[in-house]
Amino acid sequence: MNSTNPVWFITGCSTGFGRELAKQVIALGWNVVITARNPDSLADLTVGHETHTLPLALDVNDQAVIQQAVAQAIQHFGQIDVLVNNAGYGYFSAIEEGEDDQIRRQFETNVFGLSALIREVLPHMRAKKAGHIINFSSIGGLVAFPALGYYNASKFAVEAISEALYKEVQPLGIHVSIVEPSGFRTDWAGRSVIESKTTIDDYKETAGARRDALRAGSGHQAGDPVRAAQAVIDIARLEQPPLRLLLGKAAYNTAMAHLDELRHNFEQWRDVSIGADYPEE
Repeated sequence: MNSTNPVWFITGCSTGFGRELAKQVIALGWNVVITARNPDSLADLTVGHETHTLPLALDVNDQAVIQQAVAQAIQHFGQIDVLVNNAGYGYFSAIEEGEDDQIRRQFETNVFGLSALIREVLPHMRAKKAGHIINFSSIGGLVAFPALGYYNASKFAVEAISEALYKEVQPLGIHVSIVEPSGFRTDWAGRSVIESKTTIDDYKETAGARRDALRAGSGHQAGDPVRAAQAVIDIARLEQPPLRLLLGKAAYNTAMAHLDELRHNFEQWRDVSIGADYPEE
């Protein structure tokens, strides 16, 4: 990252992580493109900081708008040093309860919009052999939960895209980081979430219980968005930032427990796994 006056491009700045991250980047005096579907929601962020902020309307589901926003950012600031793909939302539904239009919409925003923005920014980063792409995933991008299967699938896709991208662009001087939060006090489980209209009684104790717990816990999560935003800024300052950054004690504990489960499962079936190869000659 250009440490003197980097240019950030952040999606989903109207609420949550995106808004808090934008506030802190702005406070540092760095140049920042702040985006949201409704640019009016960004007006208060730019007051007194007009010289180094560029608020733009951006719907990550619209390729033409993505192209226009990136072009405006380059024209205004000359470059993009840090791209933060934060825009996204949750969808509560057991797998059987899922609605086709909502499932597709989830992937359009969380996966296809993210990858479209990456493809639009990468030529500029490749030209200067520098840059940092930070993609917001979730602990739900590593571990799946009842009622969150489709959301988890979208974040698993973000993990795969980001890891492959990391291996592709690292030799070019471009960094990639995946941010994996647990529960934070944002609107994710509140007014921003979409829920399936159908609920099936047979899933009451699994998906239903998870839905209830997420709704009840909204606004009371352990995670602090202010500290999370600071952590993202901290890794952006590093010469060698991490590929993955877990955020929150619950994220760390859940990920480590999942590693143990995977290891146990793989070792338990080791002989069957190895036995699927042709016999060694």
